[in-house]
Amino acid sequence: MRSMPVLDFLASGLVQAGFWPLLVVFLIATQLTIFSVTLYLHRSQAHRGVDFHPAVAHVFRAWTWLSTGMVTREWVAIHRKHHAKCETEEDPHSPMHKGIGTVFWRGVELYREARTQQGDIEQYGKGCPQDWIERRVYTPHSTLGPTVLLLVLFALFGVAGVAMWALQMAWIPFWAAGVVNGLGHWWGYRNFETTDTATNLCPWGVWIGGEELHNNHHAFPSSAKFALRRFELDIGWVVIRALQAVGLARVLRVAPSLDVRPNIHVPDADTVRALLAHRFQAMTDYHRNVIKPALREEARIAGARMRALLPRRLRKALADDGRWLQPEAREQLQQWVEQRPRIRTLVEYRAKLAAVLEARSHDAGERLRQLQAWCQDAEASGIRTLQEYSARLKGYALQPARG
Repeated sequence: MRSMPVLDFLASGLVQAGFWPLLVVFLIATQLTIFSVTLYLHRSQAHRGVDFHPAVAHVFRAWTWLSTGMVTREWVAIHRKHHAKCETEEDPHSPMHKGIGTVFWRGVELYREARTQQGDIEQYGKGCPQDWIERRVYTPHSTLGPTVLLLVLFALFGVAGVAMWALQMAWIPFWAAGVVNGLGHWWGYRNFETTDTATNLCPWGVWIGGEELHNNHHAFPSSAKFALRRFELDIGWVVIRALQAVGLARVLRVAPSLDVRPNIHVPDADTVRALLAHRFQAMTDYHRNVIKPALREEARIAGARMRALLPRRLRKALADDGRWLQPEAREQLQQWVEQRPRIRTLVEYRAKLAAVLEARSHDAGERLRQLQAWCQDAEASGIRTLQEYSARLKGYALQPARG
C-alpha cells in the first residue's frame, strides 16, 4: 500500500496533471523558449533592434539557460558571423556549402563546432552581458541549466515531465538550427533579391516567433520587425509592441519605409540614401519590372510558353546572374543570355546598377554621380521598361519609420 504514492509520484509527479494541462504547459514553455531566442538573443543582442527592461531581459536570459544551455555571447557571435560570411565557406551553417541535409538534421552539431572557434567568439560577440551571473553561472555552467530544468519537470510531472524535457531540448535544435538555418536558405518565397539565398518559409511567422520571415530579416537585419508586407504577420513583433505599450521594451530600429516621389528628373542625395537602405528592393523591382517583361516578350516572339523558353530555375537565377547555380547550369544560362541581345543588355544594366549600389566607397558624391550616369544611360537605351524603371528609381526617398 505504501508503494502507491511513490509510483504515483514517478508517474505524474507532485502536480498529478492530466494530458491537457501538460500540453498547455509544454506549449507555453516551448513558446517562451522561442521568444527568448528570437526576441532576446536575436533581435536585441545580435542586431540591437530592440532593448528590453532589465527584468524582462533577465527572464529571457534565465529561461534560455534553463531550456537550451546556450551562452548568449556564443549564440550572438555565431549569428553575426553568419551574416558577415553568409553563403561562403566561412558561414557556420550555409546549406549552399554544407548541404541542406547536413544543416537540417545536424544543425546543432554545426553550432557546437562553431562555438569552439574562440577567435570568432571574441570578434563577433562584443557587447553581450558580462555581469556577475553571466561570468559565474550562465557561461561556465551552461549545461547545469537543462539539468535543473529536468529535475524540476520530473518533480512536478514525473515521467511525463522527463518526456516534456526531452522535447524541449530538441525544440530549438530542430526549429532554429534545422528549419530556419536550413530550409530558410533553401525553400520558400522571397520579397527581396538579397545577395544570399534567404527565404521566407511562411507569411505568418507564428510557430517559431517570426523567424519564418527569414528573407525579410536578411534584407533588413537590424529591424526589430520582420513582417514587411501587408499580408505578413510576425508574432514576435506583436510581443514586442505589447511589451513596449507597458514600458518594458524600447524599439531602436525598424526597416525604413520607401517612398517614390513623382517627377524627379535627376537622382539626388535623397535617392542615394533611399537606395542604400533599399538596395535589395531596387534589385527586386528591376527583376520584376524589367527582366520579367523582357522574358514574356521573348516568349511571345518565339511563340512559346515561358517554361519552354527557359526552365523556371534558370528564370529565377536571372535575378542574380545565376550566382547560386551549379557551374554547368550557370554556363547554360550565360549561353542563353548571349544569344538574346535584348536580354543581354538588360542583364548588363542590372550588373552595373548592382555595382553602384554595392560599392564600399564612402564618397556619397561619387556614388551619386555614378547613379546619375546609370539613369542617363538607361533612358538613352530605347528600352521602354528600362526607361520606366529609371524614372521610378530617381524618385526613391525614405519615409519616417513606423511600427
